[in-house]
Amino acid sequence: MAQMADETGLDKNPANFIPLTPLSHLARARDVFPDRIASVYHDRRHSYRELHARCTQLGSALAAKGIKPGDVVSTLCPNIPAIAEAHFGVPLCGAVLNTINTRLDADTIAYIFAHAEAKIVLVDSQFLPAAQEAIALMDSTPPEIIEVADPLAGFPASGEYTEYEDFIATGDADFKWHLPDDEWDAISLNYTSGTTGRPKGVVCHHRGAYLMTMGTALSWEIGLYPKYLTIVPLFHCNGWNHTWMMPSLGGQITFCRDMTAKAIFAAIAAEKITHFGGAPIVLNTLINAKPEDRAAFDHTVNVITAGAPPSPATIKGAEALGFRVMQVYGLTETYGHVTECVEPDDWATLPAEERYAQMARVGVQYPMMEDIDVVDQDSRKPVPRDGKTIGEIVIRGNAVMKGYYKNPKATAEAFEGGAFRSGDIAVRHPDGYIQITDRMKDIIISGGENISSVEVENTLMSHPAVSLCAVVARPDEQWGETPCAFIELKDGATAPTPEDIIAHTRAHLAGFKCPKTVIYQELPKTSTGKIQKFELRKIAKAL
Repeated sequence: MAQMADETGLDKNPANFIPLTPLSHLARARDVFPDRIASVYHDRRHSYRELHARCTQLGSALAAKGIKPGDVVSTLCPNIPAIAEAHFGVPLCGAVLNTINTRLDADTIAYIFAHAEAKIVLVDSQFLPAAQEAIALMDSTPPEIIEVADPLAGFPASGEYTEYEDFIATGDADFKWHLPDDEWDAISLNYTSGTTGRPKGVVCHHRGAYLMTMGTALSWEIGLYPKYLTIVPLFHCNGWNHTWMMPSLGGQITFCRDMTAKAIFAAIAAEKITHFGGAPIVLNTLINAKPEDRAAFDHTVNVITAGAPPSPATIKGAEALGFRVMQVYGLTETYGHVTECVEPDDWATLPAEERYAQMARVGVQYPMMEDIDVVDQDSRKPVPRDGKTIGEIVIRGNAVMKGYYKNPKATAEAFEGGAFRSGDIAVRHPDGYIQITDRMKDIIISGGENISSVEVENTLMSHPAVSLCAVVARPDEQWGETPCAFIELKDGATAPTPEDIIAHTRAHLAGFKCPKTVIYQELPKTSTGKIQKFELRKIAKAL
C-alpha cells in the first residue's frame, strides 16, 4: 500500500499500539468478570479475581527464584488447574512456557529439558518418577522441581520438593506483570511428537496466541459464559489455546484429569458443559460407552474434533448423543486448529450420509489466517479445485510458528516456498473446502496406484462391529504394498471374519483399495488420541 503524502505525527505510541498478548484477557477478566467462576476441579472453584491473583503469585514466585525474561519454565502435568495457571503465570514474568507430554519416556523428557534449557519444572506427583529419571540422564544443568500434588486424585505430596501451593504462596499478588515488549516475543515452546527422530521445538509468539483466541471465539460462535471441558491435553498445542481464550469470554474451565467416558459424561451433566475439543477417538469412546458409564444431559454440546479426519459414522453417532460436531485441522506448528468445516445452511437439506461426508472434510481457513491452500508438491502451484487432484496443504498466517528452536535447517525446509509445508496430503473441492486424504508417509502405493488410508478407514468405520481402525501399508512382493487393516471391535461384538471385513470394503471401494490383511488388536495411541501408525507399520512389516 502506498504511503500517505504526509504522515507527520502518525507514529506508533503507547496510546495507539500495544503488543498483542493473550495475557490481556486475564487482566480484563479480573475487572469485568471478577466473581464469575473461572476454574473448576472436583470441589475446588476459583473466581476470576482468585485466578488472577494465583497466576500473578506464580509469576512473582518464579521471578523471585531468578527466572528472567526469555528463560524456559517447563511443566509435566495432566489437565489440572496448575498447568492452566502456568499458561498465564509463566509468561507474565517474561518467561517461556514449555508444556511436556506426560506420556513421553524419560530419555525424551531429558532431551527436552536439556534442549530447552529449562530452569524450573512444575511436576505433578504422579509423574515425579519420570522427571527424576530424566534428570538422572542429563549431562547439563537440570531444572529445579516444584511438585504439584493432587491428593484429590490420589497423588499426595512426596515431601521431597517444594509443593506448588506453598510455592505460589510466596508470590506477591500485586507483582507487576512483564508484558511483551514485542508481540513477536516467544510465549511458548512446544515439542513435536518425535516419532521419526528427536522432537523439534516449536516456538510460538504472543501475537499468534492472541489471534488464535480471537479466531476461535468467532469461528466456534462461542459467545459469553461458555463452560469448557479440558479434554485436549493442555500440554498439546497449549490445549489449542483455549485456556488463553476463556477469560476473554468470562468462561468456566472444568478440568478432566482422566479422560474416560464416565468422567466426561459426568462432567457434562454436572457442570452443563457447552464446549470441548478432542480427537475422533474421544467421540468414539463416548459413542461406544457402556450404559452404566453414561449420564443424561438435555442440552447441546459443541465439539471441535481434530487429530485425524473423523469418519462420517463417527459424526453421525456423536450427533445422536447431543453433540454438535465441527471438524478442524492444524498442527503444533500452527498453534492448533487453523481450518474449520463451516456448515452452510443448504447442507441441512442433503441426504444424511451425504451431509456427514461433507462434514468430514477439514474445510476452510480460520479468520486469523491469511491463506491455506493445496499445492502440487513439485511446481508449488495450487491444484485444481476438482476434489481429485492431490497436493500438500500449505499455510500462511499469523498463527504459524516463529520456527524450530535451535534448528534453522528444519525451519528453512518448513517454510520453503514462502508458506509452512504441513506434510499433509489433500484435495480441494469446487466449493473451496479442503479434504485430507493422508499424511505423506501414510499414502499406500499398490501396483503404482495411490491409496488413501483415510478413505479405507472411513469405509471400515461404517461396519457395525468396528469401534476403531487404522490402515497402513504392508510390503507385498507382487504389488509393492497392500493395505493392512488393524481393528478394535466394539464391546460385546463378535469378530467378523477377515473375509467379511474385506467384502464390506469391496462393496464401497475399488478392489485394489481393499485391505488384503485384517488384524484385530488394541491400537497404540498418543496422549491426544492419535493412532501411532509407525508402530502398526512395524507389525505389518514383520507379518
